[in-house]
Amino acid sequence: MKKGVAILAALALLSSIGTGLLVWQLSRNSGPHYPEISAYSHGQTVRVGPFLYCPVLDLDDCDFPQNTADLALNSRHPVQLAVDPAIARGPWLLVRTYEDAAAPVVQGFLPNAARTVKIPSVDARFGKLTGIVVQLPTLVRDEDGNEFPVPHAEWSVRTSWDADEEYSESVTDFQPAR
Repeated sequence: MKKGVAILAALALLSSIGTGLLVWQLSRNSGPHYPEISAYSHGQTVRVGPFLYCPVLDLDDCDFPQNTADLALNSRHPVQLAVDPAIARGPWLLVRTYEDAAAPVVQGFLPNAARTVKIPSVDARFGKLTGIVVQLPTLVRDEDGNEFPVPHAEWSVRTSWDADEEYSESVTDFQPAR
């Protein structure tokens, strides 16, 4: 009887050690986990991690995963953008680029103000949407004491269009989804 209990105890110990080693092996190369954004349009969803990610207090210690996503668009369907709760908890910027715009269109969001945004695929003034960038800004100060925002994290979605796609003029503004 004592021999059977000893064998069972040894098997339980070896099983526990094996499980611990397996968990350690699977998790040791997992790397950092970053928040993601997702973009959806006419049946296609893309999720993407950051292109750039820095600690808020040390902009010299950045990771550059250089993740990007591609989303196919047409003029009939808007883009529905969703940001991870970790992004929405702080102030964040939505940067939209268009084929005919001289500069990107930037919209700021306050902490916890929006997790989703609906973006028209065509703007009446600027044409087709060519890209979406989400940024987390950090205020920095230069040698002269001037403060300005610099992104410490950035996510990027490129858009693609069918070459034959005709589009009608669309709504020129977007609203946070409700």
